[in-house]
Amino acid sequence: MKPMTDYEKRLTAKNVLAAVKDINKLNKRGYNFLYLCSGFIAHYDINGFKAYYSDHSLHADIDRYAKQNQWSNFKPNDRDYDYYMAKRDCYNQILGGLVAREYIDTLFGDAVKFLQDHVKIIHVKEY
Repeated sequence: MKPMTDYEKRLTAKNVLAAVKDINKLNKRGYNFLYLCSGFIAHYDINGFKAYYSDHSLHADIDRYAKQNQWSNFKPNDRDYDYYMAKRDCYNQILGGLVAREYIDTLFGDAVKFLQDHVKIIHVKEY
C-alpha cells in the first residue's frame, strides 16, 4: 500500500475539517479516508455517511476514535508501516485542526465573530 504524501494529507485534513463544520462539504477524498479509519463505517456510500453525520457529531467521533487511529500496533519493520504512519499523521492533523479551532473559538470567539460580521478581507494582487 502506498503511503499518503504530505500534500495528500493536507488536502484530506482540510476537507475533513470543513466537513466537521458542514458535512455536505465532505468529498470523496475525505470520505475514503474516514470510512477506513477505526470506528467509522461506510454507511453504504458517501451519501449515507453524510446523512448519518447530519444528525450526529463528526467532531465527537473523530475525538472518540483518536486512540484507535494511531496504528500504534505497527512497528518500523512491519509491512505497510509507512502507510499506517501516514494515516496516523493525517488523523493527527485533523485532531490538531479541531483543537486549534476550539482554542481560537474559546479565546477569540467574540472577536472573530465581530470581525466576520463587520470586516471584509480582500486580497490585493501585486503587479
